Amino acid sequence: MSIQDQVIAIIAEQAMLEPSDISLDNTLDDIGIDSMGVVESIFAIEETFDISVPFNANDPQASDFDISSVGAIVKAVEKLKAEQAR
Repeated sequence: MSIQDQVIAIIAEQAMLEPSDISLDNTLDDIGIDSMGVVESIFAIEETFDISVPFNANDPQASDFDISSVGAIVKAVEKLKAEQAR
């Protein structure tokens, strides 16, 4: 399973949707994930990929981890995994 598929599965579970209902262009808001759901999604992503996400739950806009869309989250996870592999 690709990083993209895994991230979409995590987000879909939080939104109580099917992965096929999630598009890379969706924002978390679009699919009904509230701030608590965002935090839970980040924890699930960290656990699934064994990474540490530089995420500031109090100020997501100031974070290095882009949560502006599902696609942005996928790219951020791919970047963290690539850095971890070095």
